[in-house]
Amino acid sequence: MRPFHLAFPVTNLEATRTFYTDTLGCTVGRTSDGEWIDFELFGHQITAHLRNDMPTSPTFGHVDGDAVPVPHFGVIVTMDDFEALAERLLSNSGTKWIIHPRTRFEGLPGEQSTLFILDPSGNALEFKSFAQDSSIFAV
Repeated sequence: MRPFHLAFPVTNLEATRTFYTDTLGCTVGRTSDGEWIDFELFGHQITAHLRNDMPTSPTFGHVDGDAVPVPHFGVIVTMDDFEALAERLLSNSGTKWIIHPRTRFEGLPGEQSTLFILDPSGNALEFKSFAQDSSIFAV
């Protein structure tokens, strides 16, 4: 599988750099002074583009009893990476939670661990993990 690329809007590049590097553990790739920053997020390239204001607020869908923001983006990670990230986010008093770490679809096809957070510009991110990758597209 090849890495994906995602470009997304932010309102403050320095707050974004701090969040994605210090909180999520991303590394910084190429940058353009005052315009954008590339980050490596679990092997994928995401690019934060500076904007004066953010698009309209997300709406919410419902998944297994949770209201989840739409749009959102994130990565399916290994269970070890999920647990380490969840622990790091839980111990950070500045984490802006939407949904704390939990298991959804418990005992059903597609059972997964998931969490939702907001970055400093209000972008919603989801990180999730499956016990087996074969469950990712289970119906």
